This record gives sequence, structure tokens and C-alpha cells, in this order.
Amino acid sequence: MLTLERRATISARALALAPLAAIGFTLMISTLLLALAGAPVGRAFALLIEGAFGSRFALAETLTRATPLMLTGLACALAFRARFYNIGAEGQLYLGALAAVAVGGSTLPLPAPLLFVLMLLAAASAAALWLLLSALLKNRLGVDEVVTTLLGNFIVLLFVSMMLDGPMKDPLAMGWPQSVTLAPELEFSRLMERTRAHSGLLLALMLAVLLWLMQRYSKLGLAIRAVGASPSAAKFLGLPSTRTLLITALISGALAGLAGAVEVAGRTGYVTLEMSTGYGYTGVVVAMLAALHPLRVILASIFIAAILVGADSMSRSLGVPNYLADVIVASALLSMLVASLFAHYRLRLRA
Repeated sequence: MLTLERRATISARALALAPLAAIGFTLMISTLLLALAGAPVGRAFALLIEGAFGSRFALAETLTRATPLMLTGLACALAFRARFYNIGAEGQLYLGALAAVAVGGSTLPLPAPLLFVLMLLAAASAAALWLLLSALLKNRLGVDEVVTTLLGNFIVLLFVSMMLDGPMKDPLAMGWPQSVTLAPELEFSRLMERTRAHSGLLLALMLAVLLWLMQRYSKLGLAIRAVGASPSAAKFLGLPSTRTLLITALISGALAGLAGAVEVAGRTGYVTLEMSTGYGYTGVVVAMLAALHPLRVILASIFIAAILVGADSMSRSLGVPNYLADVIVASALLSMLVASLFAHYRLRLRA
């Protein structure tokens, strides 16, 4: 009989190779699916890479798609590190976007730079407080945060729909449910002329580095790692588990909320119910592929964004359904979970 047995020591090399093994297995699955669809596999992968990085416009689109994925990936990676499974980044993103437009689209008599900062703070605060509710429910009542954060996505989307059809509806949108448009001075600057790549990417990169420094060198980072590894060990070290959980939830929610603000101020200019293509849910895949490491989140988000952008080009050229990109992303998540499992456990044959 085969059983799973936890390894006495976990190899650092195995943990480092797990994402590469997951990506390799994902490429094998993709190759099989392309072959079954009757597409030339080599040509399909070449078109996918070309569509993601083959031109200035393609690179800009990949970086634009990667920007919110970095922020939602960081939000999930930090929360998961403390064993607080935040599956609600999608709702937090929308809540942050709505709060950003509520401040940025107001008539406050403030200078544009100050209003821009307040807009980002409002987005981060709204999403952070929303996630804090799930953390309090877990801490006080033992409610599973996977359930509360996941169901919270639907609550937020219904709330956003109500606001876009009600008090925050743009009167100039000809009946279309969308918010007012931000003023041009409240938008992120362009990184490349005549593309959608914007300086929100620099904000996401800076936050990834800051999060890595915090986890590696600060007392809070030690507490987060200790609580995630063993709450009893954290208690033995005198680290406050409850406070660590709440602070982690606040930071995680703030990062997801900033993803919404960055999307509004960098790409769309206003809030609609279609502004996100599942960035919050895909952030879970990014976090797992990065093995919850903030700096690896940068690479994982670009990898996922390249698949999503490149699949569109591949689909147009070969007639392959672009839903293949979703299959590849899902396969990457499952492969990473299996690779991580075998990095921590081994199969043992017992009589």
C-alpha cells in the first residue's frame, strides 16, 4: 500500500526546483492539448512567445497585464505565508478600484499630487478593512477564511454593481453601468509612448522588494514566517499570533486594493464590472508558482501574463481556442501543488 510520509528534512533544492518542475509539466500538458487540437506545436509556441514578447507593443501588453497580477500575487503570497488563505483578492481589487474613483473622481479642492496619494490610500484602506473582517471572524469565531473571502468576492461585486447603477454612475455614459472617469492628471504616466504600459508597474516592483525586505529582516516578517510554520512555535518565541494575523490581513488586503487602483489609474480610467479578467483568482496561481516568495512573484506574474497575452496571438493565427490559456494557468497551479507536496512528503510502500 502506498502512503504519504512527511520528510524529516525538506531539501532547499527541492523547494527551489518545484516551480521549474511545475512549469515543465505544464508545458507538457500544453503540448499534448495543442497536438490534440491539430495545431503545429512548435509553431504554436513560437507564436505564443512572439505574441507576448515579439514586439514593443506585445511587451507593453504583457507588462500591463502583469502589473495587477504582481499586486494580487503579493497579496496572496503574504497571506498564505501566515497560513491565512486569502481567496478574496478579486473582490478586494474591485473594492479598491471603487474607493479610488470615489476619491479621485470627487470635487475635493486639492492639488492633483495630493489627491492621487489619497486615492491610492483610499483603495488600500477599503480593501484592507474588508479583509480584516474575515481575519476577525477567523480569530474570534473560528470561521474558515477560505469561505468568507471567497464568498466576499460575490458580495463586493454585487455592491459594485449597485454603486455603478446608482450613486456612482457616470451621467455621461449613455446608460452604461460605469463610474465617472478620472482626470488625466490622476493617471499613472506611460512607460512607453503609444502603449498601455504605465508606471504602476514600478509601484508593484517597489512593493515586491519592500515586502521581501520586510519578511527577511523585520520582526514582523519573522512573526509571519513563524506563525505560518507553527503557531505553537510562534507562541513559544513570544510572538503575538493574533496581532500578526490581523496585520497580515491588513497588508494583504491593501495590496489587492492597490491592484484595483492601479488598474483604474493606469489602464481603464474608470470602474466597470468587466475591468478585471480574474486577476484576483490568478493571483493565487502567481503566489503558488512563486513559492510565496515576493521577488519570485515578479517572474511568475510576467510568466502568467505572457501566456494570457501570447495565447490571443496564437489563437488568431492558428484558430486554436484562446481558452487554452486558462487551461495552461490551471495546469500550472495543479502542477505546483503536486510538486510542493512531493517536496514535503514522499511515497512509501508499506506491506
